[in-house]
Amino acid sequence: MATNYYELLGVSRDASDKDIRQAYRKLARQYHPDVNPGDPGAEDKFKQVNEAHSVLSDAEKRRKYDKYGDRWMHADELDQAEARGGGRGGFHFYTNGDFGSPGGVDFDLGGLGGDGLFDRLFNNFGSDRPSHRQPPAQYQVDITLSEAAEGATRTVNLPDGRRLEVKVPPGVDTGSRVHIPAGGGDGDFYLSVTVIDHPRFERKGRDLYSEIDVPVEDLVLGAEVTVPTLTGRVALTVPPGTQNGRRFRLSGQGMPQLNQSGNRGSLYATVKAVLPSDPTPEELELFRKLKDLRGSAKVQS
Repeated sequence: MATNYYELLGVSRDASDKDIRQAYRKLARQYHPDVNPGDPGAEDKFKQVNEAHSVLSDAEKRRKYDKYGDRWMHADELDQAEARGGGRGGFHFYTNGDFGSPGGVDFDLGGLGGDGLFDRLFNNFGSDRPSHRQPPAQYQVDITLSEAAEGATRTVNLPDGRRLEVKVPPGVDTGSRVHIPAGGGDGDFYLSVTVIDHPRFERKGRDLYSEIDVPVEDLVLGAEVTVPTLTGRVALTVPPGTQNGRRFRLSGQGMPQLNQSGNRGSLYATVKAVLPSDPTPEELELFRKLKDLRGSAKVQS
C-alpha cells in the first residue's frame, strides 16, 4: 500500500504550508540520522518524511498528489489523456487502485474505434501534434550535513516510471542545483538541495562553527581536549589561562569546496567553561582559598 504523505507528516489534507513545514521539521529532528546513529528504522523514516515534505511543500506537486495520489508523477500525461477523451466516447480515469480492480484505472474506449487513436493517445496524441520541449524537471532532495560533506546518493522517480540513482557531490549547500543528465536532453533534470541543520555544527560557507565544553580548571591550568568534527575527533591543546569564549581555528576540518573536495574550510571551536554543578566541601574550600588569594593580589597591586 502506498504511503499517505499527509498521514506520514501527521497533518490534515487542508493543512497550511506553515503546518506542513512545522510538522516536517519536528519529524526531521526526531528521526535525523545524527540523533539516531545506527538505527536503520529511523533512517528509513527520515527518508520517508523528506519525500513527503518534498511533494507537499511544492504547490504544483501537491495539487497533482491531491488529484492522483501516488501516481502524481504522471499527472501531466493523465490530465492530457483525460482532456482528449472528453466528449470522445467517455475515456475515464479512476486512479486510486490497480488495473482490473475496483477503483482502478478504467479505460472506456467507446467511440475511439480501432483506427489507432488509442495508440496515438499515448504517443503525444498523434504525429500531427506539435512537439513542445518541456523545461528540465527539478526534484527537491534533503540531505544531512555529513552527507553534504562526504557526498550522497538518492533514488529519483522519473515521470516515465524509471527509478534513477543519482549522486549528490560533496560540498553542496542549501540552494545548490545539481544537473543530472538522464539519458538525452529531454531527460535531463536538476536536483534542488536543502541541507538540514545539524544539532552541533553551524555552517557558514565552507566553515563550520561549534562550541566545546571545557572544565574551568582546564582553562586555568591548560589541557588537551578532544573536539568533535564531522569525520571524528581531533585533539586540541588549550593553553593555560584560556578565557571563556575563546575561539580556536582547526584548519581543514570544515566543508569541502564544491567540485574541489580536497579544498576544505575550517572548523572554529569556541570554548565554553563548565563549572562544577555539585562541588564537594573540599572543592568549595579550595575556591574560597583561591578567592582570598586573588583578593589579596588585587589589594597589593
